[in-house]
Amino acid sequence: MWALALPAAAQAWPVDWIHDVEAGKEKFVRLPRLDWFEVEDPKVAKVEWLEESGELLLTGLEPGRTVVLLGADGKVAAWRLRVASKPVTEDVLFTAAQKACPDLKPTPLEDVKLTVTVQDEACRKALTALFQTDAFEARHLELTFTDKVLQAQLKAVEEGLKAAAGRKATARYVGAGLVLEGQVTKEEHRKALWEVLRRTLGRFALDDRLVEPPPADAGAD
Repeated sequence: MWALALPAAAQAWPVDWIHDVEAGKEKFVRLPRLDWFEVEDPKVAKVEWLEESGELLLTGLEPGRTVVLLGADGKVAAWRLRVASKPVTEDVLFTAAQKACPDLKPTPLEDVKLTVTVQDEACRKALTALFQTDAFEARHLELTFTDKVLQAQLKAVEEGLKAAAGRKATARYVGAGLVLEGQVTKEEHRKALWEVLRRTLGRFALDDRLVEPPPADAGAD
């Protein structure tokens, strides 16, 4: 269940995995490595990394839904934790996505449940809304992007980075891969990654090259 070793497709919604946990109960998920994590709403669920056993401990606190960002080796994944919460699906959002994306096709396959070409901004926005529900997980999608849409998405990412870290972080596409670069604080780094998640589509598989700036006295005699 490791969702950080992903191919270079530069998007984010929907989440990579959905995990259900009962309120007051625990769930263990084994991972080969984890450098950091951040919980969107810590009132809903508690997350702990058990380094010795290589497990992530998920504890349900109160009914609700939250997203967890996880990072390892410059890769990032997004999980949704549902605590005593039913799946959220919206037929109206699926219908809207079908209207905005003419070639959107659900499939009966286990590995690919939806194929679609993201042809314009209307389609991208419709999919963004749909993919924030529990209808799909990122590994079940096969998305194709036009250059025009990637440029519009890049603009959205740049706006998010500016809000999170001023002009200290930059984004660019290398092929279909999104590369983040710059020197930012730890807090700005996390904010930047949340902005990327909220503004993009597909697997959360960017090349994260954001680093913390050197200490102020670095290089001093």
